[in-house]
Amino acid sequence: MYNYIAIKGVNILRAVDIIIKKREGEVLNLDEIHFMIDGYVKGEIPDYQMSSLLMAICLKGLNSDEQTAFTMEMLKSGEQIDLSSIDGICVDKHSTGGVGDKTTLVVAPIIASCGLKIAKMSGRGLGHTGGTLDKLESIPGFNINVSSKDFLKQVKEIGIAVVGQTANITPADKKLYALRDVTGTVESVGLIASSIMSKKLASGAHSILLDVKVGDGAFMKTIEDAKVLAKAMVSIGNKCGRKTVAMLTDMDQPLGEAVGNSLEVIEAIETLKGHGDREFTTLCHEICAEMLLITNSVKNKEEAIKLIDKKIESGEALEKLREMIIYQHGDPKVIDDYSLFKKCQKVVEVKALKDGYIKRIHTLNVGNVAMILGAGRQTKDETIDHSVGIKIKVKVGDKVKAGDTLALIYSNGVREKEAIDMLLECFEICQEKVAKHNIILGIVE
Repeated sequence: MYNYIAIKGVNILRAVDIIIKKREGEVLNLDEIHFMIDGYVKGEIPDYQMSSLLMAICLKGLNSDEQTAFTMEMLKSGEQIDLSSIDGICVDKHSTGGVGDKTTLVVAPIIASCGLKIAKMSGRGLGHTGGTLDKLESIPGFNINVSSKDFLKQVKEIGIAVVGQTANITPADKKLYALRDVTGTVESVGLIASSIMSKKLASGAHSILLDVKVGDGAFMKTIEDAKVLAKAMVSIGNKCGRKTVAMLTDMDQPLGEAVGNSLEVIEAIETLKGHGDREFTTLCHEICAEMLLITNSVKNKEEAIKLIDKKIESGEALEKLREMIIYQHGDPKVIDDYSLFKKCQKVVEVKALKDGYIKRIHTLNVGNVAMILGAGRQTKDETIDHSVGIKIKVKVGDKVKAGDTLALIYSNGVREKEAIDMLLECFEICQEKVAKHNIILGIVE
């Protein structure tokens, strides 16, 4: 049924030999990596052999050249977005994901108002809250299903588009990830880096900014692990001719206040109006500044920050969001009238039970509370309730008194009592002073 052998000159490649080679910790060459990935996509390599190779990779790792080769094979397995018809510099941003991460909704309009092009294909969320597309769909009428032709036209005319994936991008990655998900082989830095970067390269941007989250609410729990992943992805991007920089950012507390789809859109709008949460605003400024620097749009960081502040204060950044909403058939009046968003039935306060300092916020559990309220999905077929979610009213290091509001739950009655009890347990309060967290933990170039 399967053809395991390919002849290249006098060399005969067999899947079993390649598996054994990696199991012994040896480096795979380009032909071997191509043989395995191409054969798997074509159905010539069965699941059980690819699973064995993936497990060997998890145990023995991939070096920098192997990671790049894996990336390029997955990239070549599908279509690639051609942005060459767009005048100017196309730049992209990717976040490894976190709780309350609505950064794209702020960064993309700012960057577009600075003259760069944002042609971004985003995804839906599977887990505690929706992805960027789910958040955007909380705007009445907003359409994320844009044809490739209209996608390019929109970027050319207003410099910004955030849409669902329309092309058949990296089918090898999709097939491999589905297999990794059920074989305990997700947690490999080389495979994670190759998966992320194959999609970013396929999206066609000239420059890429990676936001690598670190902490309780992130996939990478420690700064050491996050640095390894960031270095791997930056190396792949730069080897493939794309200027790539990674920022390590804190996810040991929710990002901003809002966790939940329409709540996060509203917070993003407020941030573009200059009224955002301080730490979230800082993160957006730092990401935008780095994007301006890697594209040589400014001479230094000071000039970048001044330009960003100018675009927010003048309203130009907010206007870019308005233009994108109009182009994608959403109701732009939501920018000035938040009552147009779908409303939940009630808002419940969660209050501190004692005096003290916020020692820790169990961030992933905050996300899980949002999910049981209906803000996320456990399976891809579940429907998201855009109106529900949470607002976190305190930060790590804040002093609180018994009875102070720790959070607000926006509820439609689904598992509400369970959500209240779970959310209260997310806050650890101690008697000793606690240091505030820094949002930016480092940069990898």
